[in-house]
Amino acid sequence: MAVGKRKKCRQGELFFCTHEIRSSSNPFYEAFNKLLCKNGFDAFVEDLYEPFYADGTGRPRIPPGVYFRMLLVGFLEGLESEREIVWRCCDSLTLRNFLGYEITESPRVTVRCSRREKSPP
Repeated sequence: MAVGKRKKCRQGELFFCTHEIRSSSNPFYEAFNKLLCKNGFDAFVEDLYEPFYADGTGRPRIPPGVYFRMLLVGFLEGLESEREIVWRCCDSLTLRNFLGYEITESPRVTVRCSRREKSPP
């Protein structure tokens, strides 16, 4: 009588196509994004804020339209700090879509306005 052998476990696929990943979109964010795009909001605020940005120096900037959307997310979801907003936007596929980032891209994690509190002397 022959010794029975256990079937080898087959590893599932390691890679998958990112275009197959879909998030359940929030209807409010979708409608608001369509409204902003329809009225050319991003181009308008980029032209408006262009004089305040230096070309080629410093960290890569967060586009003003994306920054506005991030602040809106913070307001609507009751997030109190920019670090919480950035964490939430990195964590949610719906918010990444709202901000215009692909699944393979990471929202920029530069927190622009946070300041360290100076300790008393």
